Amino acid sequence: MLTSVDTEVIRALADPLRLRIVELLAVETLCTTHLVEETGARQTNLSNHLRVLREAGVVETEPCGRFTYYKLRPEVIEGMAGAFTRLAATARTTAAADRKRACP
Repeated sequence: MLTSVDTEVIRALADPLRLRIVELLAVETLCTTHLVEETGARQTNLSNHLRVLREAGVVETEPCGRFTYYKLRPEVIEGMAGAFTRLAATARTTAAADRKRACP
């Protein structure tokens, strides 16, 4: 079963720009300036997307002088992968057993 935390992470990752940010942060820890350069998004727009990712627990911040760096939390992505793996296993079991609910 997917939890409310999983649902929040799914919503956070559903946006193409946020997913791109996650892909970039999987490779290295970046500050907002780097992310603006890599994505071409406006800084204010990017900051809003980073806030959504932070609130969902997907990224964490690391202050460094006057800059804020963002780091991906891989355990969150692994948790989502596990949740989807369990969901797929349930679907395979259901399909193999040919379980279907009768219509009223």
